[in-house]
Amino acid sequence: MTGIEECVTTRMLNWVEQDVSLGVAEDLAYSTDLLRAVQHGTITGPIVRTYRPKPTVSFGQQDTRMDGYERARELSEQRGFAPVVRRVGGRAAAYHPGSLIIDRIQPEDDAMFGFRNRFTYFGDLLTATLKQLGANAAVGEIPGEYCAGEYSVHAVLDSGQRIKLAGTAQRVVKGAWLFSTSLVVEDGRSVREVLTDVYDALGLEFDPATAGAVADAVPGLTVEDVTDELLAQYEQRFLQGGIAGQETYELATMEWSELLAKVPPV
Repeated sequence: MTGIEECVTTRMLNWVEQDVSLGVAEDLAYSTDLLRAVQHGTITGPIVRTYRPKPTVSFGQQDTRMDGYERARELSEQRGFAPVVRRVGGRAAAYHPGSLIIDRIQPEDDAMFGFRNRFTYFGDLLTATLKQLGANAAVGEIPGEYCAGEYSVHAVLDSGQRIKLAGTAQRVVKGAWLFSTSLVVEDGRSVREVLTDVYDALGLEFDPATAGAVADAVPGLTVEDVTDELLAQYEQRFLQGGIAGQETYELATMEWSELLAKVPPV
């Protein structure tokens, strides 16, 4: 056995597709519940949880201090999007049942180590998924985009227009980390409309033409298509060494009901 082989460990990665919503705020809060469960060993090994959210505008902490925040909340509700405030940074983002939320939670002795590398790794993983489905996807901020970030995932349309598809966020606690991705797959129009209202109320710069969905780049694509390809990418790429290249994961599918039994919502 070589030295490289000796440092390779095998762990189980649980893949969970949430099929019933807990509620708008409750779905968001459950990500923290899972992070704490992994931190304290209630769940062993890493876990991926995917779900289709209810129509939501997720405000950042900075947004709540803006003069137009209450008006932005009202306009969100008028569009049928429930306003919530997330604990991580960034500005307002919107998603709905045509979107896919991907939460990746993993135990880590030094959870801060590799913080930036995770943004790069998961950005590459998502763009590989979208490229396999036919989208000209890349990582990078678009001028005028909502919830701007250097690790935003976007697509380039045939016209040359770039549209933001996904934003990512990360939360670290002692002994574990959570990496969350919000990807708009279908119905980019609804996202553009509600964010136009919200950003106008907040007095923030936003170019509606930069907001879109994967289906704008690949007509007819569905959330199910993306979920299936993402799972295939995990099986083919992520499970062969992990982020650090020194871990081999075996994939195990866990039912949503089983996860709830292990980690009841707080």
